[in-house]
Amino acid sequence: MSWYDATMYDAGRPAGSLWEETAPALADGADLGPNGDDACDIAIIGGGFTGLSCALHLARDFGVDVRLVEAGPLGWGASGRNGGFCVLQPTGLSYERMISRYGEAEAKRFVASQVEATRFVRAFAEDEKIDVRPQGEGELHVAHAPSRYAGLVHECEVLNRTFGIAARLIPREEVAAEWYDSSEQFGALHIPVGFGLHPLRFARGLAAVAARSGARLHGRSPVIRWEKEGRLHRLVTPTGTIRASRVVVATNGFTRPPAPAALAENVIPVLSNIVVTRPLTDGELAAQNWRTETPCANTRNLLFYYRLLPDRRFLFGARGDLTGRPKDGLRMRRFMERRLGEVFPGWAHVETTHSWRGFVCMAARLTPSIGALPDDGSVFFALGYHGNGVAAAPWAGRLLAQLIGGKAEFSDIPALVRGAPARIPFPSLRRWYLRGALGYYRLMDI
Repeated sequence: MSWYDATMYDAGRPAGSLWEETAPALADGADLGPNGDDACDIAIIGGGFTGLSCALHLARDFGVDVRLVEAGPLGWGASGRNGGFCVLQPTGLSYERMISRYGEAEAKRFVASQVEATRFVRAFAEDEKIDVRPQGEGELHVAHAPSRYAGLVHECEVLNRTFGIAARLIPREEVAAEWYDSSEQFGALHIPVGFGLHPLRFARGLAAVAARSGARLHGRSPVIRWEKEGRLHRLVTPTGTIRASRVVVATNGFTRPPAPAALAENVIPVLSNIVVTRPLTDGELAAQNWRTETPCANTRNLLFYYRLLPDRRFLFGARGDLTGRPKDGLRMRRFMERRLGEVFPGWAHVETTHSWRGFVCMAARLTPSIGALPDDGSVFFALGYHGNGVAAAPWAGRLLAQLIGGKAEFSDIPALVRGAPARIPFPSLRRWYLRGALGYYRLMDI
């Protein structure tokens, strides 16, 4: 069960995002709708980046008979709601904590895998002619207060010295002159990895390629019961069943029963909200000296993330409320509109045209989880991207396909992300753990 309002799980409700309005329709044959009664080698639960990538690579690279089920339309979850930041890194750990916990060699292997993940997304979109509207080069981490610049100096040193990433510090004056200025801009760190994209265009493109490759994809087919019949799994939907020898769980922040308790009880869904403005005029862009298409995120623990879109709309994101109720969504929209005007005073008068929200998936160890259940090796999973899954999720889906197809071993999974999520004591208290953590982070951001 979940403490969030039932509307957050209502797969019949559109997200209300700009992406839904501006993405092409799913290709013919990409979404087969309710599944009827069927059998296959591999069943995948979740029709976002992870599941679609896994289905594609299983069908195309290994000739596996695969079925995918998704509660809503394909890409309905986080894959169609995020800010489109295809960047590093899907973890809440600092680089130092990665090294201290897992060792320098494993930290380097993980970071290298995520650099490759961003390149994989770009190359795949180009090769398959998916118009994801790529923008910018890398990501800009912006000090939201003068005291936070020192942390960027240290991060720059670690990225260059330990991980071989040519990050560059940019003083406040240069950011103001060449990138943009705002009331919460006190210098920045440019990390030359990744770019911005249109996430739902990418998700629907993945679905089209997966369907052409032989994967059978069923949107609007929520799994309401999961049973085991000998060595076979039986997934029951409102309109049919699928029997499979192996199952992949790729539901990220929407993971809940009937998914196994080892997954459903050990992740924490966290709401993230986005507002988008109308297109900005030349004068309005000049008011903040906005000159970049590079995605930006600030140094707050409860961060703001933002980018200028191709049609000159401005996307502004932040963490959300603790209930998911529609009235709290409206309250968050008003809060974000106010904060947008405070951070970018030249745009305080600019109205927003879209507002939506979805789940970020957190876990106790602050890293994604990829692997198979220790007590049932026929159940695979990849989830827990900590708000940065646009690159990590397609990479993880491909890695799962390679594991299932025999091309990779579990030792090929970087140690940071290998295995099931760490156990959360008394999972019924997760809402209160989250409330306490958010309160602490707000104090630290003052």
